[in-house]
Amino acid sequence: QVQFVESGGGLVQSGGSLRLSCVGSGFTFSIYAMNWYRQAPGKERELVAFISIGGSANYVDSVKGRFTISRDNAKKTVYLQMNSLRPEDTGVYYCTRDGRVWGPGTQVTVSS
Repeated sequence: QVQFVESGGGLVQSGGSLRLSCVGSGFTFSIYAMNWYRQAPGKERELVAFISIGGSANYVDSVKGRFTISRDNAKKTVYLQMNSLRPEDTGVYYCTRDGRVWGPGTQVTVSS
């Protein structure tokens, strides 16, 4: 079955960086676009970044210029490089193919 496992989260100071990874399994990774979402405490889950099959990327306005999404089809992995982190980036980060299957997520906490 389709599964995702996220990793790379942690506690970081404002202005710091983290690199998240998500490994997909149970499907042909290379033929699907992939997404990173996040959910802050008390808020709804929101789309943060999208990467197409060909590698084109889109971002929510609040992370443009700071986050970079990439993929390695051979490793069935999608990455999210997060720089210049802010306290408002705090939340649980998830990857998904189509929003129907979710991994456990990885916690990102940015202290001020």
